[in-house]
This record gives sequence, structure tokens and C-alpha cells, in this order.
Amino acid sequence: MNIANQNALPSSRDSSHHAQMELVCPAGSLPALKAAVDNGADCVYLGFRDTTNARAFAGLNFDDTAIAKGVDYAHARGRKVFVAINTYPKGASVQAGQAAVDRAAGHGANAVILADAGLMRYAMTKHPQLRLHLSVQGSATNYEAVNFYREHFGIQRVVLPRVLSLEQVGQLIDRSPVEVEVFGFGSLCVMVEGRCALSSYVTGEAPNTNGVCSPPKAVRWEETALGRESRLNGVLIDRYAPGENAGYPTLCKGRFDVGDEKNYYAIEEPTSLNTLELLPRLLEIGVRAIKIEGRQRSPAYVANVTRVWREAIDSCLRDAAAYTTRASWTQELDKVAEGQQHTLGAYHRPWK
Repeated sequence: MNIANQNALPSSRDSSHHAQMELVCPAGSLPALKAAVDNGADCVYLGFRDTTNARAFAGLNFDDTAIAKGVDYAHARGRKVFVAINTYPKGASVQAGQAAVDRAAGHGANAVILADAGLMRYAMTKHPQLRLHLSVQGSATNYEAVNFYREHFGIQRVVLPRVLSLEQVGQLIDRSPVEVEVFGFGSLCVMVEGRCALSSYVTGEAPNTNGVCSPPKAVRWEETALGRESRLNGVLIDRYAPGENAGYPTLCKGRFDVGDEKNYYAIEEPTSLNTLELLPRLLEIGVRAIKIEGRQRSPAYVANVTRVWREAIDSCLRDAAAYTTRASWTQELDKVAEGQQHTLGAYHRPWK
């Protein structure tokens, strides 16, 4: 099994609380990393400036200089850095994936977040001291899959896809020694992560290999007599009235005409996952870490969301029985929620 070389970094907070549930926050840039650390993140996750990570947007992510500064900043404050190398390489990009693993290890990352089994084998062989986390892109939704990756590749944590109910998450935790990390807040992926090919039908590039659902080069905004239109490779995704909030164009969250139903969210509405009210239950069933989505978001977003979740987790850890969701937390998260809407997603299935 892989043994992390930096898992026991000192914490500036009460270690008895800190060890029970980590807050894992996004860092799309060095300012965002510092915002996360300064506002209470236990861990930050980031990617390199290439398609080895699933948020390969122009202007985001880290070169070697930035990641060296980021790791130093986080470690000096007792926080951890995870590097996402979570797309599936093909052909010549295999070498790029292996080089990314080498870079992460060389910069002293606490863990790499991987989806591809070949890269896992490479990492455990070349860097046996490096801690491996199974990415949400790995689509491991049951304990058999999780334990398979543990047995063959030594993974120590799994990031679960956002398709499981709380009951299913608990059952997996009961049957696997692998740490479980779940998404707590942010954009809700409506597909099975790691298996989505929807946007590739329009752009020719799949998010699982090219890093983004909607490549920036394929995105166009046009002001028309009918309103502001967003297009993906020429395909109309949505049209917005004056003053209406416009989201980044993705096929799964566009408005379309289907049969007799006109201009509605045919697949999924833009909404943010928000599990603040579920914190006591997540703690009870043994969830090891709460992940905040949003590497493509601003440092201000990272700061505000991290601050809220730090307060909430600490409140829950102090007294789970007395924990309640504060109105001020909800109001703050309302400002940054996708579509100004919240959902519990698959975690809450009243019909079960």
C-alpha cells in the first residue's frame, strides 16, 4: 500500500476536530489557493496548465513557478495540496500524464487525484511514497469498485460521483477501508462523471480526455434582436432576456425546444449542490472530506464559500446534535449558486 510522505502535516486548528472531516477547496489560480487557505480550507486541489486535468480553461491552473509557491504557502500553514490529473490519456498524451505525476511528486504534493488505471500503476511504481486518490472521473459508485482500486493500485481516498443517495454512501463506507470524499457545494454534474460524451457530439472533444465540457474556443456569445445567445460550436444552447443571468454554455444545462414544449431545460436546470443541512448525517456515516466544486471560479468565490463551509463544519464538529444551518450561510451561498438555486441532488431521494 502507498504511504503518504506528508499526510501528517501540523494544523493550526484543533487537531481532534480537524481529523474528523476535511474541507477540500478548489484552486484555479495562486490567488484562489491563498484565498482557500486563508479562509480555512484543510486541503486545496489544483491542476497543471494542460489537458491532464478536467478544468483545462485558458487563464486557469498552475505552471511550475505557481505550484511551487502554492505548495510552499499551503504547507507553511499546515494545509495539504492535491493535484488533479484526472483526464484519460490516449496515444501520445500518456507521456504527458506520466510527466504530470512526476511534476506533482517533485513539487511535494500531498496526493494526486487520478482516474486512469494506467497512470495509477505508473504513480504507485515510480512514486511509491505518493498518496493516490481516485477521482470522481473514475466513476466508482460501489464498494467493489473502490476496493478493487485499493487492492490493485493502493488508493487511499475516493471522490464519489454525485449520483449516490446518502444511504448508498453509508453502505459503501461500511464496506471499504478507503477514505470517502463527497461533493458538498458547487455546480452539479448531471451525467455520470468520467463517462460523459455529450459535448463531444457538438465540439468533437470529450471532457474526459480534453479537460472541459465546453472548450472555450467553441463558445460564442452573440447579441441579437431576440436576446443574448450562447452557442457551442455554432449550436444555439440558450437565449437570455435583458438582465437575465447567463450561465456558461453546456449542452446538459441548455434550454431547448422538445416536441410541443418550448424553450425549457430539457436535461437539467442550472443549480448548485448544497449539502449544508446534511453535515451531521455525513459526519455520522463517516465521510472523511467535503469537497467544494469550482476551480473555474474566482478567488472571491473561493474565499466566500470556504469561509461559510469552515464555519459550518466547525459548528457541526463541536456539537452535531445541536447543529443547524444558519440563515447567514445560506444567504452568502445564494450569491454564488448556479442559477441562484440549490439542490440536495441525489443525496436526497424521498421515494426511497
